[in-house]
Amino acid sequence: MKKTVIYFVYAAFLALSTSVAFLPTDHYVVSDGHSIDFKSKDPSGSFKEMSGDIDFDEKNLDASKFYLKIEVSSINTGNGMMNKKSQTEEWFNAKKYPEIKFKSTKVEKKGNDYLITGDLTIKGVTKSVSIPAAVTSSGNKLTFKGTFSVSRLDFKVGHKGDSVSDVLKINYVVPADKK
Repeated sequence: MKKTVIYFVYAAFLALSTSVAFLPTDHYVVSDGHSIDFKSKDPSGSFKEMSGDIDFDEKNLDASKFYLKIEVSSINTGNGMMNKKSQTEEWFNAKKYPEIKFKSTKVEKKGNDYLITGDLTIKGVTKSVSIPAAVTSSGNKLTFKGTFSVSRLDFKVGHKGDSVSDVLKINYVVPADKK
């Protein structure tokens, strides 16, 4: 009888502990107020159009997922000629690759913040990147905020030796509403 109770308790504990990974996460959709800014000595600017889905639960990071898209045509450098040139085959090739995409593969807690690792696809080239994120919550809204760097040459954007910096610093704010 004692063994049966012990096995039952063990089985119940095992079932509960493994089922946590299968609990649904909260679903969010990227909302207005986002910003994706890039900085270098020249050019600097932002992308104005972004969309995406985020499944996030700080108690179940294994089930958390990010899928984000940025419209290449929404680039704004403050210079109309530079905006047009960025759409060309040499730079982003917006006709063939109209979106920059990010799909997470892992979300980890790092101190008070998070590290979101995933596949970043620019101009048909996919590379793994890790993006630090501070997260704030207000009602049914989460806001992810952080800074990271990207080598444009890794994604075949432009050519080495151009007057544009090889590495761009990306600052982002991504608000998301719970759905």
